[in-house]
Amino acid sequence: METVLELSGVTRCFGPVEVLHGIDLGLRAGEVHALIGENGAGKSTIMKILGGYLAPTEGQVLLDGSPAAFSSGPEAEARGVVVIHQEFNLAPDLTVADNIFLGREMTRGWRLDHAAMRRAAGDLLEELDTRIDPRARIRDLSVPDRQMVEIAKALSRNARVLIMDEPSAALTHREVDALYAQVDRLRAEGVALMFCSHRLDEVARLADRITVLRDGSVVSRATRGEMTEDQMATAMVGRELTDFFPPKDTLTGNVLLEVQDLSVPGAVDDASLTLHRGEVLGIAGLVGAGRTELAEAIAGLRPGSTGRMTVSGEAVPLADVRAAGRAGIAYLTEDRKEAGLLLTKPLTENLTLAALDRFGFRIDRAAEARAMDDATREFDIRAASPDMPAGALSGGNQQKLLLAKTMLTEPQIVLIDEPTRGIDVGTKRQIYAFIRRLAAEGHGIIVISSELPEVIGLADRVLVMRQGRIAGEVEGDVITEEGIVRLAMGVGADHHDAEHKNREPA
Repeated sequence: METVLELSGVTRCFGPVEVLHGIDLGLRAGEVHALIGENGAGKSTIMKILGGYLAPTEGQVLLDGSPAAFSSGPEAEARGVVVIHQEFNLAPDLTVADNIFLGREMTRGWRLDHAAMRRAAGDLLEELDTRIDPRARIRDLSVPDRQMVEIAKALSRNARVLIMDEPSAALTHREVDALYAQVDRLRAEGVALMFCSHRLDEVARLADRITVLRDGSVVSRATRGEMTEDQMATAMVGRELTDFFPPKDTLTGNVLLEVQDLSVPGAVDDASLTLHRGEVLGIAGLVGAGRTELAEAIAGLRPGSTGRMTVSGEAVPLADVRAAGRAGIAYLTEDRKEAGLLLTKPLTENLTLAALDRFGFRIDRAAEARAMDDATREFDIRAASPDMPAGALSGGNQQKLLLAKTMLTEPQIVLIDEPTRGIDVGTKRQIYAFIRRLAAEGHGIIVISSELPEVIGLADRVLVMRQGRIAGEVEGDVITEEGIVRLAMGVGADHHDAEHKNREPA
């Protein structure tokens, strides 16, 4: 197979720091090449160089064997090299169709042909087996739906080279299957594909070749079937990964949070649950089942919420984020880049933003600096400087910063939505340990995750949601993928029995 796009001896420096060291890598027509490594290993830098967003400090980018000095991403795209970015590159106030054809609008005479763009966008979305309305505005879509729009936008470019950065991180199982089908189709049509993912099972499923990156250097290469998932993980982190999930040895205490008949218009119907001190409660279900909306309502972020909620027996009004905060409820959003962090602001400002009252009317900068030092040690935030912008951190370190920011408010109940989305295996293990440590310290933790192994590995008990309702509960040896999926698909235990069981104190 011919090599379409190639890096030859590529080095990249940011100031005096060299982050890529002599990378040789080629993408071949009709082949899926997986690039894997921990956050901060240099994967995103490689993809940005291939896609024309960064220039190499040394070495060359070759297209069809000839030097290709792309001056920008659009220039690379014009020559057939398209990137699906992990961070959404969408205009929130435009429609789905407008975003898919942005910069390549269809026209009829001198006017935009919106009807033609909607039809073409609809065809692309139908290929991806998704029901997204081409007329919907991006800001009104869920995170998974935005990811599908990004994929549809890339497919509309008719690329010769398609570079995919964590394309499945926000998708449901059904949407992942549709993505895999498109990858297989593009491979058969001779497109050269780079696939970057932290899901090692899908690397094993899709990749014809694998390149493992660690600390800016290639440490291993393999072809299909030559590496197991365990071998991939070991090569990525440079050590064996044992005891991936910490033990569930926390003794739970009294009821900390009780929610009764909570409803969110159009999203959640009559949800009831209890959370005990020292417990990790998982919430599972398909995307769109109401999991995030339930968590946001508990945190006071959903106007119009109805029902009853108590913390340690004291009533807490719904739809009041300040009241929830005073009661010790904190929420980590599933979208750390859009709703969790100020990406252009320094780490210290991000850390203290939710707890400014602790640092005085005139902000005590020395106290802020000490808090940042403490957070860096406690949560192992790896950063060149506390003054660097949060957006310059790797995804794993951004998530650790968000966790540190949340814990600075000293909550007793922590709701964590998709705790490890887009994070490498080594950092996942750290975050799992943080979560269990918080439970051991007496906090009540609610974890929402689309990754069933994560829910099963972390939670003492799991509630499963379906179509806005709590469909059932599993705990102990019954916490299995099959048990959760059956409830999520509506073939599990009776809703009313499960709801009654969940209301009973442990």
